[in-house]
This record gives sequence, structure tokens and C-alpha cells, in this order.
Amino acid sequence: MYQAGSSEMFGAAHPPQSEATSFYPRSPYAVSKVAGHWYAVNYREAYGLFICNGILFNHESERRGETFVTRKITRALGRIKLGLQPKLFLGNLEARRDWGYAGDYVEAMWLMLQAPQPDDYVVATGQAHSVAEFLDQAASCCGVDWKKFVQNDARYLRPTEVDYLLGDPSKIKQKLGWQPKVGFEQLVSLMVDHDLELARQEQTLAQAGHRVVLRGKSHG
Repeated sequence: MYQAGSSEMFGAAHPPQSEATSFYPRSPYAVSKVAGHWYAVNYREAYGLFICNGILFNHESERRGETFVTRKITRALGRIKLGLQPKLFLGNLEARRDWGYAGDYVEAMWLMLQAPQPDDYVVATGQAHSVAEFLDQAASCCGVDWKKFVQNDARYLRPTEVDYLLGDPSKIKQKLGWQPKVGFEQLVSLMVDHDLELARQEQTLAQAGHRVVLRGKSHG
């Protein structure tokens, strides 16, 4: 059994965070993830079950939900570039995260379940970037000056902020031979390319709808 943990369990713990780092959750979500982690450990030790805890740091892709900050950024910049959206509202641009590619992390989950013994593993790239750095990279990919369009909005600030998550993946690299294959710049480029194409499709549909409306008026 694979149990899905989260880097959010570390919360305010000092980076870098490894399997030996004490949890310091800063949200109800993170608290529930800590509980799930220890349930898994308890059942593994009490009943000899093959249960692995994967403590995954942020893993992104073009399939990421649009409410998550990375996809919110790439989706908005594609729309802004094509004139479909005027502004992007964000919270803390200085928050730092260890962002990796979801496909690489799924491979890490699979490797855990092929190991001879169950264990707990941090899955991360070992590199952290701020939200502002993500914006810089994404804007560079699509040729937009994000500082002209991004506005801070206090609604998106957390009541108990998680400032800096940086994973130490040494254990999974050494024990299971896992390595992330997609770097930060490539990850951002994949997401921007995908969302630019979505914006183009949206623009085409909007233009087609406008032409239909105009034709309808001419026959009214």
C-alpha cells in the first residue's frame, strides 16, 4: 500500500526537510496528512503490513488543477498574452517551494512498492524557487512582462504561512536509485506551452462565437 503524504506536513520546520525532520503542520490539511502518516507507520509496525509513506514535495504538470498557484500562473499568462484576461491576483510571491514534475514522482511511488521492505521516503528535487521566480520563468517562456499584470491580493495569504519547503531526497536516491528527470525550467516550459495552446483554443472559440452573434444580428 502507498500512503500519500505531503511536504505540507513539515510546515514551519527549518529547511532542508528530510525523513528525520520533525513535522510542524500549519494548516488543517497538513495536520490530517500527519495523522495519515502515523496511522500508516502504526499499522505497518503492528501488523507487518507493506505500507510506504511517500512525503512528496510539490509535483506539477500540465494536468495540475487551476486553483494551484503554478497552474494558476501558467493559465493566466497564456490568457493575458492573447488578451483574454487583464490581471492575475496572487498572494505571497516570496514563498519558496521545491517544485518537481508529477511524472517523475509517480515513478518514485512505483519504486517504493517494488522495494523488498516498506519504508518512508521524501520525494523532492532538492532545489527551491520562489513564486516570483516561477513567474519570471513562465513569463519568459511566453514573452509577457508579468509585473504589468500581477497584483497582490490579501485574500490569498495564509493565516499561518509556510515560507520555505525544500526537500532532501538523499534517501530515495541512495536506496531506490530514483532521480528526477525533468528540471525546473523544463517543467515550467511544459506547463506554459500547454496553457498557451489552451488559450489559443479559447480565443478561437470566442472569435467564432462573436461571428455567430454578428450574423444573428444581421438577420434580426
